Parts: sequence; C-alpha cells; structure tokens
Amino acid sequence: MSTERPDNDVTGPRRRRPPLAVASVAAAVLLAGGGGAYWASTASGDGGAADSGTAAKKSAPLLALDASADGPDSPSSASDSAPPGIAPGEPDPGGPPVVYRAAGELPDGPDEAAVHEAKGAVASAEVARLAKALGIPGSPRTEGTSWVVGDDDGPGALLKVTKQAPGTWTFARTTPSKPCEPGKMCANDALGSGGDPVSEKAAKAAAAPVLKAAGQDDAALNAGQLMGDARVVNADPKIDGLPTYGWSTGVQVGPDGKVTGGSGHLKALEKGAVYPAVGADEALKQLNEASRGKGDADRDIGGCATPVPLEGEQKSPSDPQCVPSNGKRAPVTQTVEDAVFGLALHYVDGRQTLVPSWLFTVRQAPGGPENTVTQVAVDPKFIEKPDAPTTPSGDRKVTSYGADGRTLEVTFWGGVCSTYTANAKESAGQVRITVTEKPQEEKKACIMIAKELTRTVTLEKPLGDRTVIDAASGGAVPRG
Repeated sequence: MSTERPDNDVTGPRRRRPPLAVASVAAAVLLAGGGGAYWASTASGDGGAADSGTAAKKSAPLLALDASADGPDSPSSASDSAPPGIAPGEPDPGGPPVVYRAAGELPDGPDEAAVHEAKGAVASAEVARLAKALGIPGSPRTEGTSWVVGDDDGPGALLKVTKQAPGTWTFARTTPSKPCEPGKMCANDALGSGGDPVSEKAAKAAAAPVLKAAGQDDAALNAGQLMGDARVVNADPKIDGLPTYGWSTGVQVGPDGKVTGGSGHLKALEKGAVYPAVGADEALKQLNEASRGKGDADRDIGGCATPVPLEGEQKSPSDPQCVPSNGKRAPVTQTVEDAVFGLALHYVDGRQTLVPSWLFTVRQAPGGPENTVTQVAVDPKFIEKPDAPTTPSGDRKVTSYGADGRTLEVTFWGGVCSTYTANAKESAGQVRITVTEKPQEEKKACIMIAKELTRTVTLEKPLGDRTVIDAASGGAVPRG
C-alpha cells in the first residue's frame, strides 16, 4: 500500500480512494454552572501502524489512558443527547448495545500524530488580561487553588481560573442589564430581562476580545447555538493543523450585546510524544468491539418473549418490537456518515490531554440528530493496560482535585446525612487519597440525596508532578 501523499496534506488518506466527507467538529461549550461530556475511548485489538518503523515507535512511552478517559469538565456537543456518564452513541448499560456501520469508505489518516498537554501554572498577569477583556475591575486574588476576580458574594461579575494547567476558567455576570426601579420586582440574572438574541456577526464581534485574551482568536467559530435569549459563540482551535474535540472556549452574549458568561482553558497546549496512528477502519472496529463488550449482557440468549394478547385483542403494528426473553433489546445500528482525524480530550495519568483520535459523525436514523463519537487513534500496542480497580468498603471515589503547593482540594459525591474526611498517603510518584464516611447517628431518618463535596488535605510536600490516585478505584484522579 502506497504511503505517498501531498506534503501539505496532514490528514489526507494514505492511498487514493474516495474517503467519507470530512465533517467539522460539532460545536461544544462548557457553560458556567456545570455540564459534562463523555466519549467512547476504549482502545483494543491490533493496529497496523505499529509496524510502520517510525521514530515514534522507538521513542514513544506507553500512553497511560485513564479507565474512563472522560472528564467531568469536558464540553459536550450541542447535539449530544446521551445521559450523563454515557458516551454519545455508546450503549447505555440499561439499553441495547450499539453497532456502528460506515456509509462508505473511510480515510486512512496520517501515519503518526502527537499528544498535546497544557503544563505549568497560570500567572496572575494572564488572569488579569482575561478579566480586562471581560470588563471586570480589580486584581486577581487567591482563593484556595484558584485565581478569582470580581464579586463572589451577590450580584456582579465573577471570573475563576484554576491556578494549575490547563487553567480552566469560568465567568458569570449576574448584574441585570437594566436598573431595577424602586418598588418593582425585577429579574436579576445573567441574561437580563429578555429580548431578541443578537446576530451571529454581532455575537462573534462581542466575543472577539475575550477569545484573544484566552489565546483562541484564531480558532474556528460557531455562533449558531442559543440559550434562551443569549447567543453562544463556540471556539474550537486547530492544533498542528488538526481539529480538536473537547477543548472549546464558549462565550455567551446577551441580547444587549454584552458578554454574560463563558468558560474555557487559559494555558496553551504543548506538543508531547508522537505515536503511530491507526486508520479510521481500524478505529471503527475497535469502537464496535468496545460497544459489543459493554453490551454482552444485553444479547438475546433465550429467544423472544412477547406478551399473550387478551381475548379479542389485536396487536397493533405500532407496538414495540419483540423484546428478548432476558429483558434486553436487540443491538441498535448507527450510521457513520463522516470521519475526520483530530485530537480529542482524554485523561492521561489524571491530566487533561488531547490525544490523536478519530472523530466519527454518527446518525441513528435518516434525518435524525447527529452525534460525534470519538475513538482513540493511537496504536493499541502503545496504550498501557490499566490494572483492575478495587473498591474498599466505606471509601468514596474522588472525582477531581485541585492543587496549590501543599494544599490539595479533593472533590467527591456524598450523602447529606454523613460526615466525610479525606487523608493522603504520599510516595515519590503518587499521592493516594482516601475519603472515609461516618454516618451521623443523630439523623435516624435521612433523605437519599447525593451532593458534590470538597475536602482539603495538607500534604507533606508540594504535589508537583506526582499523580493523585483514588484509593476507592485505584485509578488516577483528573485535575478539576
């Protein structure tokens, strides 16, 4: 198979055959107040690129992808409709498995590509530059593991930036767009008192200074998303000529043309190790293997059980399809309409990293909504296999952390009728966090409500480059 391609064709196919149309990455935004996105990212099977004899094969370290490879603060596509914790297009554990079928021939992509990661600490001057672009007066101040500018107690505007890379920032403005007249009840929210959304052109112009301050002034923009009367400008950067998925900057513009909210990453990405890459055909095969493995329990092993109609009752043609006797549904087929080689956000050793990936645009039915599903494109031989996790009784899984010197803030989910403590066991390369729960004996009757909690641990030494490990799962904890 010929490997020749034009010098300026970074993502073109290795051999001359008609690839699927290359789709632009779906617009994505992480809005202040939360949200999450999840990607199919399991790498399995054998890839052909491992025998390419490239320099990457000789020098690249094993890629330690975290088990989930998804992040709690990862942005989601505007069209993604999967429930939290489920990859768009990936089988829901409570539903049928998914089988992906390509609508045509898939491209081969490049022979190799590099991972990219943001490193280091965010400087006060970087935060001040962004705050100025957002129109927030005042100087950055320290609150825990974050830089803060603005009013965090009452109406106003607030910018928060995590001090450590990738410098995740969120901004929200809560001052009403019009003064409230005495004696009248007024709306007091970030989007003002209502109005028509501004045009896409006006929204992009309003977002331009913010994007420039965030280092995203050359990113591809999409201003088609609306949130009530606010228009959202999504900026998706290209890195080394490749589109990205999961690294969006989102800026909300109100009907008065002012920026009312947004989020993104402030630290620039740095190029890391180069890895051999697999083609889209192989990546799709791996995606289906992962989906099939998660859907094994859903297979019909006992025929199809249908209810017996009551006397005189006729089965309607619109009745649901036959449900297998094991209570699970048959696999659902989704069509892969587009494929593009790019970089998708995953967690590597607990750090947010853009990893070479195939970005598949899938559709379950003709005319239905599109979803973007990503699959790691690194040759599986270069991906470290994680150890089987263990879950000690009484411990709570840590979902994220923030660090500033010796101060470590760990976040986890807990109940409202228990108290929680966190402690750390340190070694040269790791900090192992254990969160212990103690029920409150005085609360005999308790509602079953979970909430996100944070506890602070003081380390013996600054965290530095050490990996934070969750004792409950044995896996690396992502930086929040």
